[in-house]
Amino acid sequence: MNIILFGPPGAGKGTQSQQLKEKYGLIYLSTGDILREEMAAETEIGKKVKDIISKGGLVSDEIVVSIIKGRVGTNLQSTGFLFDGFPRTVRQAEMLDEIMKAFSLKINAVYSLEVPEEILINRMLERGKTSGRADDNIDSIKHRFVEYNAKTRPVLDYYKKRGNLVGINGVGEISEIFNNLCKEIDKL
Repeated sequence: MNIILFGPPGAGKGTQSQQLKEKYGLIYLSTGDILREEMAAETEIGKKVKDIISKGGLVSDEIVVSIIKGRVGTNLQSTGFLFDGFPRTVRQAEMLDEIMKAFSLKINAVYSLEVPEEILINRMLERGKTSGRADDNIDSIKHRFVEYNAKTRPVLDYYKKRGNLVGINGVGEISEIFNNLCKEIDKL
């Protein structure tokens, strides 16, 4: 079972992913977490990524795709993958299809957490008070939404055309959203 948890910044992808990976035994591939690990380790890639992310930009496809391909390739024995924060562009979605095909895999479903922008902004500002994330400030948040709407939102259409996009209400209690996700996943 290979699934993508999709949504705008602050939709709760990371929170839900942690519970989903535990319940379904999936390999969790969060580009955000992977890139933050690189930044914390102050690797060469990490330093480049830190500069891009602090300005609210998106990391290049080449960097992200190479990391994802490596992680998929080294975990082929798993029960499946849970992608969080990837793909972020239609090109990345196409590249992910190529990666999956190369390993004789496919994306079974894409679950899109749907949350109004005003709620998302408030969530990220609150998270920024405790997270220490450089991108949880109002200027970066606004820029992230511009980037999301221009580059990432079109990914929804990509998967909708393939018939594997499922919308999930991302407003409510964490447990309620999780239960709604599980009901849909259990249909696979």
